[in-house]
Amino acid sequence: MKQGDFSALAKHYHNRPAYPLSLMKYILQIAGYGTKTDFAIADIGAGTGKMTAVLGSGAPKAKIIAVEPNDEMRAEGKKAVTCAEFIKGSAEATTLASSSMDFACMASSFHWSDHTKSLPEFRRILKPNGIFCAIWNARQINSDEILQSIENEIKAMIPTLSRVSSGLQNTKDWQSVLTSTGDFKDCVYMQMPYTETMSKERYIGAWKSVNDIQAQAISYGGGEQLWNDILKMIEEKIKNKDSITQHYTIKAFVATSTK
Repeated sequence: MKQGDFSALAKHYHNRPAYPLSLMKYILQIAGYGTKTDFAIADIGAGTGKMTAVLGSGAPKAKIIAVEPNDEMRAEGKKAVTCAEFIKGSAEATTLASSSMDFACMASSFHWSDHTKSLPEFRRILKPNGIFCAIWNARQINSDEILQSIENEIKAMIPTLSRVSSGLQNTKDWQSVLTSTGDFKDCVYMQMPYTETMSKERYIGAWKSVNDIQAQAISYGGGEQLWNDILKMIEEKIKNKDSITQHYTIKAFVATSTK
């Protein structure tokens, strides 16, 4: 398994957390939903449609296009989400028409893109003064001793681990990144708490959808066995829990096209 290849993980993606509808409604208002006619949204790197479904609830009259490069992820999204059209494309080459979108977003996926190519592409597809949002649901693990111990055990099992994810360990200055190419301006940062309670089965399923740890477990030298050992460790840690309440910090960066 390679980092960034989610083909084998698509079937587990429905277990992942979603995003707060209240925040997305607010951001959509900033983008002009409710005041503009023929409002169009591009959910880029949509995966299986976690954010797409939230956008459908927040903007039920909008045209929504979910752009996803991975065939397996896109197939799962088509089965699960009916409010959008799923098409093949990437952040760097969406295949969307120029000046066709009012709002574009990437949910827990912008860090996988080449921003020197994706940001100009987003500016191209957005209408004048269109809005782009990069958003992550970063896990809070310090509030629960068991969840913190899981993280510590994983780091002990993979000493070279370097997360390529949306977690709180990701401290990149995204405001600077979003304005670095000159395609976007006035980047605003928004943050809010978010909580989901999961069954033990869903919690394990969410871990099975994580690409970067699994890929690094294999490349570290432990192969599939090391990754299976990590899953067994997590199952053992939570065996006495009826459910897992996971707290998140939602981190959203909203910028305006310079078009």
